[in-house]
Amino acid sequence: MVLNDERPAHLAWHETLELHEIVAMQTSTLMKLEMFYPEIEDSMLQQLYRQAIEDHKNNLVELLRFYPKAPRHEKKTMGMMVEDSFFAGELLSCAKNSIKAYAAAITETATPSLREAFVKQLNQAITMHAKIFNYMHQQGYYPAYDLNQLLANDMKNAQKALGMDT
Repeated sequence: MVLNDERPAHLAWHETLELHEIVAMQTSTLMKLEMFYPEIEDSMLQQLYRQAIEDHKNNLVELLRFYPKAPRHEKKTMGMMVEDSFFAGELLSCAKNSIKAYAAAITETATPSLREAFVKQLNQAITMHAKIFNYMHQQGYYPAYDLNQLLANDMKNAQKALGMDT
């Protein structure tokens, strides 16, 4: 249901951050799909990968169109080493996914000793996430407090992923 038919001049902060998360995830996934594709021998699996690659590319092109509507404030410049930032981002993504998986698993666990193991491992994943985030932030790979740079990095990385050859 549309409550207000007016189109806002810019995106809200919270949806911009969600957009950032989705673009970063789609970019990382596209890069992995592109890297794995040449190794696949099964023709049916190749077709599935090809479709997934095209879907991710189309998704990124569509989502990048929203970036000009992202809220902005003061500009800063920061150099980035893409290779290390990609690997660090992958590690951060793994930590985030682990946290989500453990949190979901805990809600389904009936055996106390298994729940205890999940909680212990969840806390380890949370600690690891913090360490990875701090590393990325200190290295300038994740400018979490600079939305302009965060979005600029997304666009640069997505454009790089879109330009990868399969």
